[in-house]
Amino acid sequence: MAKATISKGVKTKTTWANALKRDWQLYLLLMIPVALVVIFNYASYGGIRMVFMDYKPAKGYAGSKWVGWATFQKVFKDKDFIRALKSSIVFNLLDLAVGFPMPIILALILNELRFPRFKKVTQTILYLPHFLSWVIVGSVAYQMFRPTTGMVNVFLMNAGIIQNGIPFLTEKWHWAVTYLLIGVWQGMGWGTIIYLAAITGISGELYEAAMIDGANRWQRMWNITLPGIRGTVVTLLIMNLGKVMGSNYERLDQFGNTQVKDFSYQLAIYIYDKGLASAKFSMATAVGIFQSLVGLVLVLLSDRIAKMLGEEGLL
Repeated sequence: MAKATISKGVKTKTTWANALKRDWQLYLLLMIPVALVVIFNYASYGGIRMVFMDYKPAKGYAGSKWVGWATFQKVFKDKDFIRALKSSIVFNLLDLAVGFPMPIILALILNELRFPRFKKVTQTILYLPHFLSWVIVGSVAYQMFRPTTGMVNVFLMNAGIIQNGIPFLTEKWHWAVTYLLIGVWQGMGWGTIIYLAAITGISGELYEAAMIDGANRWQRMWNITLPGIRGTVVTLLIMNLGKVMGSNYERLDQFGNTQVKDFSYQLAIYIYDKGLASAKFSMATAVGIFQSLVGLVLVLLSDRIAKMLGEEGLL
């Protein structure tokens, strides 16, 4: 009996061969995303060398002329690049300022709902815009915000609030506000998932103690919920700062037009125009590398500042 007891208590070490034999179906499925990551994220790194060439697709890498840093110099002197860079920075900072707090506020509100069924339905409705492509969102937006026949302008004119249609998508300042607000609407529901998950990790005893001490709902939210998700907020803020140099081509393509080109011409449009439309692949690659390097620097810098202020940071 003693020997049997000892043999049952001994844990056998799982080897790679045993694990592969036991779970080979899972490893086989895992190979598909791993292969995609290797092909599109790592195998393509060899193409970065075109940034130091006057790359011609017909000549390939072997026949294209090496120009060193001349491509970067050409990009930084390009007036279109400067204009696209300014627009990208301004709108990404505005997106961050307007869009980043909204999921936090929405998560706090959803957390306070007391009817579980209504809460689930509301969450589902708020998540749905995230799964709509920008093509669909853009089409719906144009149907709603046309100057004369759009649903919003027709309603406002019939109600006597305005006499002429508001140019939501055809005048650059109105376009800027509409562009930002639609972006917030599209992403705020999905952004609440992480914050709601962080809120569930807060101990319920803290809320019970606060209620015993007479704290109302707003006081509990301010003194317990917000401090409890502060680490998550800081982490996501650091990650979002890395996107300040980026831009979404689909979003810009659906909402952009010649009347608002001063604002809609951002780096994503610039890369498309130079890289595909004009076949200047070296310039497009240089801009892509520039965006990535600046984003990396911003992430590392913001992470360092967060740690200096006593937060855990990202790395």
